[in-house]
Amino acid sequence: MSDDELKVEIEKKCQELQIPLLGFAPVTRWERPPEELPHKFNDWIPEEFWPQSIYPEAKTVIVIGLPVQLPILETAPSIYYHELYNTVNILLDIKAYEIACFLTGKGYPSIYLPRDGYGDIEVLLKKPLAFFSHKHAAYLAGLGSFGQNNVLLTSEFGPRVRFTSIFTTAELEGTYIKGDDLCTHCLECYKQCPVNAIKREGDFPPPVDKISCAERSKKLRREFRSPCGICIKVCPVGKDRKIFHREDIFYDDPPFEYEKAWKHVQNYGIKR
Repeated sequence: MSDDELKVEIEKKCQELQIPLLGFAPVTRWERPPEELPHKFNDWIPEEFWPQSIYPEAKTVIVIGLPVQLPILETAPSIYYHELYNTVNILLDIKAYEIACFLTGKGYPSIYLPRDGYGDIEVLLKKPLAFFSHKHAAYLAGLGSFGQNNVLLTSEFGPRVRFTSIFTTAELEGTYIKGDDLCTHCLECYKQCPVNAIKREGDFPPPVDKISCAERSKKLRREFRSPCGICIKVCPVGKDRKIFHREDIFYDDPPFEYEKAWKHVQNYGIKR
């Protein structure tokens, strides 16, 4: 089977699994970031976090993404968003595992990566890193650009998407990188962040205060309403806003019927 034929097979498999976002990044993109990328980093990903450092046989990283449904996210922080987040994570793990097995069965040994790789919030507070960055993999696979909140933005769902990756020995052509900066620089994420973790100035994408984010997540987890989600729900980027008729909703002064619905959901799932 040729590389092009295999790529078509992977695309068909992802359609069967109802995966809307799919990208391919040769591992050489970690060594030599393409010039077309929309952002330049002063500090690039350390070599120990490269896919070929984790799975030496890896030739290509396949990145898949599932959306976080905007109307549910709008209730955040809430038990509703908490459950959605967990559901999307489980689905990502399952689908990535299936794709890895599918490729291995075709003679291309492949492994899936968990959507998170830090263990627990207590670990994250001491060491705020996962062993592999899916958002950077998605970036190198041409799926989007970074926003002010240091989250990857996609044209389809803005930052309201979760990613995971598959490392494969198949050598596949990388997804075309458009090089568009999708961030509108509206600073809504900066304004709305409840712990002031998002920076307004400096290098772009600006580093986020991960410890402040993790501390808030720790508090919300005790209330069964983690993660926070505010910086991604207020982002204006994404076609999902049009699909859900949310183009003109402002979260500092929402229409009554929406605010009423959100408050209803937010009253449940909290330890008192």
